[in-house]
Amino acid sequence: MNLKRTLVIIFVTLAAALAIRKYAYEPMYIASESMSPTLYLGQRLILDKLAFRSRAPRRGEIIVFRSPIGEDHESVKRVIAVAGDLIEIRNKEVRLNEEKLFEPYARHTRPDELLDGDNLGPLTVPPGGLFLLGDNRDNSSDSATWKDPATGEKIYFLPLTAVTGKIRGIY
Repeated sequence: MNLKRTLVIIFVTLAAALAIRKYAYEPMYIASESMSPTLYLGQRLILDKLAFRSRAPRRGEIIVFRSPIGEDHESVKRVIAVAGDLIEIRNKEVRLNEEKLFEPYARHTRPDELLDGDNLGPLTVPPGGLFLLGDNRDNSSDSATWKDPATGEKIYFLPLTAVTGKIRGIY
């Protein structure tokens, strides 16, 4: 094999790998404990950037998104409610469309303490919005606690345009 052919193969392979990482799949890691016990601090994941090109996220899916409160990293949370859903939280109990939500994945590390976000709503998710919560409810920055850094006003819903993908696997 001559040098020119080897260099072309290396270049094409490198370009394909970079394109896949930028547009399709990307490795990432969990930087906080907000999704434990489902996902743990430091755990490595595969982000599927193509998952929501043809459909919106569904309830229960774990998604990756750009934070609506100006944080400079992507976050990982669970979709609790989608456009048109009625969401309410009373004393840490989540109600979706007036029914108690079965959440075997949710964890409360401070069950006897009422924290910001432990009571809210009822709220209707607007078109193009999502309501997200971390599985570690008492240690999560999410739809129940987000505030606009400039005004201090609550931000309850993530716009679909901020979603970057879905967790496809753990490695």
